[in-house]
Amino acid sequence: MSSTFLFKTLELILALGLLVMVHEFGHYFFSRLFGVWVEKFYLFFNPWFSLAKWKPAAKKDKNGNEVKTSWRATTYGIGWLPLGGYCKIAGMIDESMDKEQMKQPAQPYEFRSKPAWQRLLIMVGGVLFNFILAIVIYSGIVYAYGEMNINFVDAVEGMDYCENAHKIGFQDGDIPLMADDHVLTYPKGEEIQAMLTAKTVKVLRNHKDTVTINIPADFVFTATEDASEGFMRYRMPVVISQVQPRMGAEKAGLQSGDHIIAVNDTPTPSYTELTPTLEKHANKTVALHYLRAGVERVDSVEVDGAGKLGILLTEPTKVFKVNIKKYSLMESIPRGCVMGWDKLVSYVSSLKLLFTKQGAQSLGGFGAIGSIFPETWSWLDFFNITAFLSVILAVMNILPIPALDGGHVIFLLYEIVTRRQPSEKFLERAQTVGMLLLFALLLFANGNDIYRYFFK
Repeated sequence: MSSTFLFKTLELILALGLLVMVHEFGHYFFSRLFGVWVEKFYLFFNPWFSLAKWKPAAKKDKNGNEVKTSWRATTYGIGWLPLGGYCKIAGMIDESMDKEQMKQPAQPYEFRSKPAWQRLLIMVGGVLFNFILAIVIYSGIVYAYGEMNINFVDAVEGMDYCENAHKIGFQDGDIPLMADDHVLTYPKGEEIQAMLTAKTVKVLRNHKDTVTINIPADFVFTATEDASEGFMRYRMPVVISQVQPRMGAEKAGLQSGDHIIAVNDTPTPSYTELTPTLEKHANKTVALHYLRAGVERVDSVEVDGAGKLGILLTEPTKVFKVNIKKYSLMESIPRGCVMGWDKLVSYVSSLKLLFTKQGAQSLGGFGAIGSIFPETWSWLDFFNITAFLSVILAVMNILPIPALDGGHVIFLLYEIVTRRQPSEKFLERAQTVGMLLLFALLLFANGNDIYRYFFK
């Protein structure tokens, strides 16, 4: 077992530990706030045994009788299986499927005895805290490191544009120069807004020609009808950050820092051209042209069925010249909120890709998640990845699937609107169906990892 694998596994466990703890604490916080007892609060799962376990002693009244407070009703522990965690809330149908408790008369300290709005806050608490964690991390990053920006003129391959931008004359690779009389610097919100509302935008095309594009008056309303696109993004040269185990790039000996420039003599100056070119050669071997230390090389590389080589791209901030904008403590908080919201919108928009054939094939489990961590320790990379995973965990948990927080939320919203509570039998069956769906998804995603590792 390689040291790289062990190091990435440790990074993954640390990140998951933080995310799970914060998520479950969100449920715990609102449960305590509304006087609901939490029977167990665990980081990671504990089938058969726990790594650590603590049960507070019950207080006694003046007559010597045990009196449990909310927090003293809880068993706290750390499990040995780092696949999640749980917060077992008294009087609630959850993954524990404690049917015996539900047969007893409802107690005032139980979940089922509380008003629907309180139960709703308890259920969204985990998702809310994960999103807050992402904002806190992003705020901390821009405060400690500043925000890295790449000027348009330093993005040597230019920008990629959305479909509606293409329709009015933008071409992929164009470098924005001016919006009317305003000199454009880098793709922050106000600069993009200036381009969308200008009468004309000047761009540098093919690194030599200055072209003026006329902007329609209503373009600001139609530029990004598809929210998943965005108006423009950096056109990324294909510089390899890491190669994935047992895939074509690793088998061919490609390395970190290699710069891919062509596939079968078809130029691929950016990832935009590389992706469709590789998809045309799925399940084939291609002649890959790339630069290593400035010297062009050509190797035969296998492309898998999804049109993938098994590479991770180097971040734009490590490819282009970077400018760093510093933030004060008070400035970093609203910036962190914007960054968290942007990540949330971007990830939600991308979920539709999971329902395509390519999206299903690329779905990964813990192995795929672990592979995105760097091979050497970097606080900045670790927290950037952890923040994004926190957004993903929040989104996935709020999906309207029984057994997830989102499933409970749907049933609670139904109760609030209709003033009728679903029967316990229905909730038990829905919980069972939801758990089966989640297990199937977990097996499929991690099965993809195993298949790619052994057979690709």
